[in-house]
Amino acid sequence: MSRSAHPAGPRHADVLTEGHYSAPPADLNTLDGKVWAQTVTRNADGVLTVGGVDVVRLAEQHGTPAYILDEADFRGRARAWRTAFGDDADVFYAGKAFLSRAVVRWLHEEGLNLDVCSGGELATALSAGMPADRIAFHGNNKSTEEIRRAVESGVGRIVLDSFQEIVRVAHIAQSLGRRQRVQIRITVGVEAHTHEFIATAHEDQKFGIPLAGGQAAEAVRRALQLDGLELIGIHSHIGSQIFDMSGFEVAAHRVVGLLKVIRDEHGVELPEIDLGGGLGIAYTSDDDPREPHEIAKALTEIVTRECEAARLRTPRISVEPGRAIVGPTAFTLYEVGTVKPLDGLRTYVSVDGGMSDNIRTALYDAEYSVALVSRASDAEPMLARVVGKHCESGDIVVKDAFLPSDLAPGDLIAVPATGAYCRSMASNYNHVPRPPVVVVHEGESRVVVRRETEEDLLRLDVG
Repeated sequence: MSRSAHPAGPRHADVLTEGHYSAPPADLNTLDGKVWAQTVTRNADGVLTVGGVDVVRLAEQHGTPAYILDEADFRGRARAWRTAFGDDADVFYAGKAFLSRAVVRWLHEEGLNLDVCSGGELATALSAGMPADRIAFHGNNKSTEEIRRAVESGVGRIVLDSFQEIVRVAHIAQSLGRRQRVQIRITVGVEAHTHEFIATAHEDQKFGIPLAGGQAAEAVRRALQLDGLELIGIHSHIGSQIFDMSGFEVAAHRVVGLLKVIRDEHGVELPEIDLGGGLGIAYTSDDDPREPHEIAKALTEIVTRECEAARLRTPRISVEPGRAIVGPTAFTLYEVGTVKPLDGLRTYVSVDGGMSDNIRTALYDAEYSVALVSRASDAEPMLARVVGKHCESGDIVVKDAFLPSDLAPGDLIAVPATGAYCRSMASNYNHVPRPPVVVVHEGESRVVVRRETEEDLLRLDVG
């Protein structure tokens, strides 16, 4: 395979004068431990290895693109969250981040609960042996069939998201002779993203029942009156990719305020509050996520302080990390197809996947890192944009990153921190089959979600 350098494409001196790109790293072969799974390293030839398996071997055995997931890393992060919150709190893994039967089994073995938000996620959880009483069922528009199956299965809680759903769940539970444990999801007027939160009117969204105007308090009144429901707590969720705990502090203050209103009006102290998820991970070297024990300590102190001020017993806390557990455990492995320098701008590197396996860059303007992983290189860094194979100009995987200037077709590159949402949100755009999920552990690899084939696509086309 050719290793000749490609002409054009700005080098680091040009990039620095533009003023909006950072300088390239001193060594492109060095891996930033913040964005890669814990077992990732390079061998003597500069080839990336994970779980004791090198990526050249993985590409030969499983093809590219492929999601490569480190089982030891997943289990370690799940265990860290469970340990951080201890026996007096509940950790619900948010299945929407990534769910498979293998993941469900790991969660069960590591003592975590599971949050699902569709009938398909519920079916996956039950088929893999997750005890139903450790499952929470979310969603803003659960169908009658989904609710019935959840109640029949004995899920531990259903999170009510509207006035209609309060009646719907109560009716179904009563018709089955059950009393379903529920929480009410409220919107508290706080939306947090990354390092910012805005404590204003963010009730303009599809999720939850607004605290403003007394709607949440009215939802509680109705739920307490219905025989088919056992109201156990209040749920809130303030955003995604959060690093700053200030938004949680405001949310907890308002949730506890509602608990006080409930106590004063109904003589009931609800035993649980769920503060949701949204805790951030490192996608690039600039991100600085908190450790689980820091988050647990901060949230526990916030809730305890607010409850003491309101003269309430401190309720049992639930949290819902999804991305924070699975996000860093996986990377996507691609093969380079073409390298196209644009004089004075950047070099476009096309890979054999794209927005069908990672829509987040196009959808959220998300930022990712990338590295050459099939060999070492001492070549000068070039500013590159990693793009996919789809017929879409917005088909960008990594907007701007530094890669070696001798990058060539056939090289393998990897994008870390793709464990969350990439496979969950994957599509068949341009009729491209979705990649497999390959788990590595202790020197072995195995497929836990197989690669789709053209036969799979055609099987659904019955016309």
